[in-house]
Amino acid sequence: MRERIIRVLLTEPDGSLTKYQLAKKAECSYPWAHELLGKLEAMKLVKGTKVENYTALIKYWFKIRVKPRKREYMHRDPINLIKKAKLPYALTTYQAENLVQQYLFTSRTDIYIKKEHIEKWHQLITTEGLVGKGNLRLLVADTHVFYGSFQRQGLNIVCIPQLIIDLLEEGGVCTEAAEKLLEKVKHHAI
Repeated sequence: MRERIIRVLLTEPDGSLTKYQLAKKAECSYPWAHELLGKLEAMKLVKGTKVENYTALIKYWFKIRVKPRKREYMHRDPINLIKKAKLPYALTTYQAENLVQQYLFTSRTDIYIKKEHIEKWHQLITTEGLVGKGNLRLLVADTHVFYGSFQRQGLNIVCIPQLIIDLLEEGGVCTEAAEKLLEKVKHHAI
């Protein structure tokens, strides 16, 4: 629930949400949202539902996050496969970052999928691809990861705060890309 609340706060940081609206969008109880907001206020990260320190809230989220389960594959054309799949997904890391700010080379395609679609994706991928470390990775996490997702060039992308968290998790050059995205968010360039 903490991640859901933080995801909503970072996606809509201006404080325009009531605490009740925040709880509803985070799909959690009002008491849960109220309690976490109190903790975040004590840490001087938020005031009400307004994000006071975006970068520090991202860092806090990164520290408490639950990592998604992963399945890896090799496929000749992962983007075309995703488009044909007709299943819910949201791109993250390399492909998503490239569509948003074009800093990273798209060496791998990472997509969040719904838990109930794991077997459908597996069957679809293994029809033309292979199982094992490769250029396509399925990530399974809480379905709230789709909150705030948007489209770019006909592809679904996770919300910008989720993308930043996932890039930080990748490390290396992805950390640089995450920091560049953070700067753009702070200057309202995204």
